[in-house]
This record gives sequence, structure tokens and C-alpha cells, in this order.
Amino acid sequence: MRFSRSGFAALLLLTLSAAPALAAPPARPDAARAEHDRIVRYWTPERMASASPRDFVRSGNRFMPAAKPPGTPGGGGGGGGGSSSTVTGATWSKGGDVADGVGKVYFTMGASSYQCSGTGAQDSRSGYSLVLTAGHCAFDESEGEFASNWIFIPAWGSAPAGFQGVDCTQYGATKYGCWTASALVVHDGYATAGGFNDQATRYDFAFAVVGPGGKPGQSLQLEDVVPTFSLVSPIDTDLLGQRVYAFGYPAAGKYKGNTLTYCAGNAIEDGNNDNATWGLGCNMTGGSSGGPWFLNFSESDGRGALTSLNSYGYSGVKNMYGPKFNSDTAAVYSAANNNGTTGNTVVP
Repeated sequence: MRFSRSGFAALLLLTLSAAPALAAPPARPDAARAEHDRIVRYWTPERMASASPRDFVRSGNRFMPAAKPPGTPGGGGGGGGGSSSTVTGATWSKGGDVADGVGKVYFTMGASSYQCSGTGAQDSRSGYSLVLTAGHCAFDESEGEFASNWIFIPAWGSAPAGFQGVDCTQYGATKYGCWTASALVVHDGYATAGGFNDQATRYDFAFAVVGPGGKPGQSLQLEDVVPTFSLVSPIDTDLLGQRVYAFGYPAAGKYKGNTLTYCAGNAIEDGNNDNATWGLGCNMTGGSSGGPWFLNFSESDGRGALTSLNSYGYSGVKNMYGPKFNSDTAAVYSAANNNGTTGNTVVP
């Protein structure tokens, strides 16, 4: 049988219309979620257990990485935690928002794994959340590179006693779950310091932008699950002589990195650093870096305003020092608060 061109075209059209529609190509994978899952899988309990505290102690005129932290390691010190007592390092046993909002941070720099502390910070948008930590827990000041495989696990101290690492791929391994950084934001004053030095100490703050996380199968914003905290207002509040509380997960000496530890007392200034940083009587050790300092802290509900963080110490001195929050801190916070897709950022 012969067909004309028009007849063949009509038959082809009829055939195509009668054929079942081809399946659409699969949707492009959610790259952000895939990266979150990759980081979660990366941090096995064994890797966490082998992570070193990234802390700095000044000895003479130099800051020494991985040196013994200031003071005598141990779990005690100071008074019993009353509203007017001085506490230089004790277990926080009063619960409240601080117990859930403060956690541990793990990350890699080069071929090394590290641990620090961090806390959830309030933000003003949906889709992403913020975690405050130290600049040296987000950026390698010597190499000029951002950390990678950055993960935050709040309420770390709620895990079973004696653990050294958790498996974020297991639903029951953590109280609330795990969050990974889609971006890290630091100040140019830290990024250009060329090493951990006097300049670096003044800008030793960072914010991690974390996407949805939680336990396996969940996709929750951090503030949906745990308390977050606001920055002190005004941002450049003078702390001298005021009572502040510092928290963290020290992991050196007698501290094992599993217990939320705190110090409380009146703030001083570091005269050896041109009074450019705050100080506090505190013997917390390596691993507490990035842990928050609070002003107007309530022991009854565990809330206060973020006003500094654990940054560095001096060899043989039972003090912890932290940066003075100011307009530079506010600029880093603002950049992080508006950053969800632009990646790691150095704020001028």
C-alpha cells in the first residue's frame, strides 16, 4: 500500500498521540541536602573521637596551637554557682535553655579533624539558621582557608555518659539531631591576621549558616527544635566589672568533652592585649573555644544575651579571654543573617 506525504504525516501523528507519554527525566537532586547528608556520614563516631580541640594559649609573646590550656585542668573551682559566687569551671547541672542551645562543633582543616563549641543564635528569616562560634573554629588563619565538613550538635551533654562520638545517621544517637554549615562567615580582620595573634583575637568570632537538619528523615530549622539566643544590645556594651557567664565543652585534661561546663564572674580586660579583649576567671580547657558568654544571664531559665565567646588563654593563668563584640561583630552577623546561597564569606 502506498501513502501520500499528507497521509503518512497523519498516520505518524495518530501513532504518536496514541503512544504512552515518556516519563519526565528525574528531578535534579537537592544539592544542599546531599551535601548535608555527606557531612553527616563523614562524621563517624571514630572521627569525632579522634578530633583535637582547636584552641590557642599564649606563652610569652606567641600563641601556641594545641598547647596545654590555661590553669590546672579539672572539673571544679569557684563557689557553688549562686548568683554572686565566682565559678572558674564547674558542671552546669541546672538545665534550662543553655543546656539545649549550646553544643559541640566538628570540622576539618587540611587533613586534620577538630572540635570546638558553639551556640544557636537568633536570626530573622526562614530556611536557614545561625550558630555562633570562634573565628578559629571556622577559618584557618594561617592558611587563609575556611574549614570544611562543619557540623553542629546541640545539647551534646544529653548523650550517654562516657561517649566520645555520636552517629548522626542514627535516630536515637542525639537528643535533637545535627546541623551542617552551608556557609561560614568571618571578618576580614581575622582572615588577614596571618596567624593567631593579637589582631586575630580581636576578630575571633564567626557565624555558621546552617540549613535544615535534625535527626535522620527530618528537615527542621535549628530554632524549631532548640532555643537560640540574641546578641547583646547595644552590641558594644561595656562588660568591665559586670557579671558574665561562659559555657563550653572542654575536652583536655580531666575534662572529657562530654559535659557542659561553665564559669561565672566579673569581666576584666586583657592588659597584655591593649585592653582589646575581655577576660574572665575560668579554667576551661581545649574544646571550649567558641562557647558563648552571656550577659544578664538567668540561672533559673538558662537564658542571657550573647556578649563574647571563649577565644584564648595564657599559659599558667586561670583566665579565659574573648573578643569584644562591636560593630564588626554586627557586620558579620548581618552578612550571615542574609546569607543562604552565596557560600563562605569574609566581611570587610
